[in-house]
Amino acid sequence: MASKGSRKLVPEAKHGLYKFRTEVAKEMGVPFSDYNGHLSARECGAVGGEMVKRMVTDYEKKLK
Repeated sequence: MASKGSRKLVPEAKHGLYKFRTEVAKEMGVPFSDYNGHLSARECGAVGGEMVKRMVTDYEKKLK
């Protein structure tokens, strides 16, 4: 049984998130691919942080 934290709440969103992650990484100059073992935790974290920042900004715009 998968732990609660690893469960996908919206499995259909997987492709969209992958595409979004790839776009953000490309804009930041981080060479994401299917295998990212060569990237540092800092690079991966920077991409994830930028994704969250953009999602929050987009959500806040929709509230106005």
